[in-house]
Amino acid sequence: MTLFRGVLWSVIIIGLTAGVLALLGRVWVSTTGQLLWWVSDIGSPEASQQISDWYSASHFIHGLIFFGFFWIFKRYLSLGTRLLLSTIIEAGWEILENSSFIIDKYREGTIAIGYMGDSILNSVCDIGFMVAGFFFARFVPWWVSLLFILVLEIGVAYMIRDNLFLNVLMLVYPVDAVRAWQGG
Repeated sequence: MTLFRGVLWSVIIIGLTAGVLALLGRVWVSTTGQLLWWVSDIGSPEASQQISDWYSASHFIHGLIFFGFFWIFKRYLSLGTRLLLSTIIEAGWEILENSSFIIDKYREGTIAIGYMGDSILNSVCDIGFMVAGFFFARFVPWWVSLLFILVLEIGVAYMIRDNLFLNVLMLVYPVDAVRAWQGG
């Protein structure tokens, strides 16, 4: 598959994801009606509702990881196909993340006690951050991607006491000591 077709199909997948999220009852934009580029307060009702927030870094990291993983198969899969597969995985996660099962798991095991799920705008932008990470990884040496993962994970952990690793850990296997640290 050409890169153009991979991008085209990825856009279609993103559109279908928005449609599925709408059918699941997700709001298109924040219920406040605001449209913001950035939300820094993870406790704000605008978190996970706007274009970007601290968790956007996690989605960028997803793109770095997906590029690295699918790079192993570059002999068999074109760049367009690898992008499409990455987009399908990320879109699937956005749908699953906004299911009541995962929302409840976040509330039980993570610092996201008041988490109500993402807006459709936020989910679509999260997929966009993954795509940005994917293309970033395409143009830099592997060690730069690894360095970005480390810097983003450490930086976000420092700023909000959460990051991709901690988010996954607390979702899969909540640790009381981590929860206590995250709670400040």
